[in-house]
Amino acid sequence: MNHNTPSFHEDSAHDLIIRGAATALIVAMIMSLATSRLEACASCPSGNTGTSYNFPDGPGGMAWMQYNFESQSQNYSGFNKASADANHDKLIQTSTMIAGFQYFWNEKWGVQLLVPSANTLYRYAPHADGHAGETAAEHTEERHAEEHQGEKVVTKQWWAMGDIRLNAVYTGLAKDQSTGINLGVKLPSGNWTEPNVERSVQIGTGSTDILLGFYHRHRITMDARWSWYAQAQLDAPVISQGGYTPGIAVDMAAGGYYTGLSIGNLKIRSIAQVLFTTVGNDSGSASSQQNNTFQQLSLAPGVEFEVHPVRLYADAAMPVMNHVEGNQLIAPVQVRVILSYAS
Repeated sequence: MNHNTPSFHEDSAHDLIIRGAATALIVAMIMSLATSRLEACASCPSGNTGTSYNFPDGPGGMAWMQYNFESQSQNYSGFNKASADANHDKLIQTSTMIAGFQYFWNEKWGVQLLVPSANTLYRYAPHADGHAGETAAEHTEERHAEEHQGEKVVTKQWWAMGDIRLNAVYTGLAKDQSTGINLGVKLPSGNWTEPNVERSVQIGTGSTDILLGFYHRHRITMDARWSWYAQAQLDAPVISQGGYTPGIAVDMAAGGYYTGLSIGNLKIRSIAQVLFTTVGNDSGSASSQQNNTFQQLSLAPGVEFEVHPVRLYADAAMPVMNHVEGNQLIAPVQVRVILSYAS
């Protein structure tokens, strides 16, 4: 891709920038606005994938590896921090790797595949209502619980595959490709049966979800160095199993980015984002219906480095508003790093 600043009157170069930006943003939306539940559903990729230049323009492919990390350690109830004693969950620490591939046949149609896996460390205090209904393995874990800050806690750690996401992408709603949509499905391919782990903490959800998204972008300056975008994504479970249906999730983001910095062949792009997530009640006999609904507003500054055809992107999402039902653990920051290669 040629990133030299185009003249406003150079139609071919201008069209190339618009085409690349729009194509990138819709794909970024799919990756970024997949639900990131407070219960650490690691099968749900989260976070924007970089500026609008993070993807190739027109036909072609891209592959990437994405790493996400969050450590949910702060207990919240309503809008405020709450006592850790009010929540039997003490720590949910998740490292997620996402292998991604996308291919566009032309400037309007493309497909994207996301394959996540995760390693989760889960620390919790056994329930104090006796051992009724417990499995033998769960009872054994409680007998081997460790002393942690004055109370008995159990620590589990496991790795598993997450839920695969497949999306079709259409970027031709506007002539300049400034508006687009995606439609896809999340498959129940992830592990949702790890012993003695609540369904909301499992790496997979066990559900089949419909994914529907929308985006719009617009340049701020004539030379396209400054631009902004807005996007939204719906994640709606339609088929569930094991007595658990995740809540419907809606994610929204708005951001601005600057593309005018470079050092030799190295291009540097900065981005500022505002992210908002709202998730409804989980349902079913295996759900914790009192501790799952939440809304979260975050600020996520990021930076991207490119030496074509390789790009490295990183950002940190920091919550500035949390509202949860019941008691839920919040991560003070979510870190994301993406290494991509475009053909």
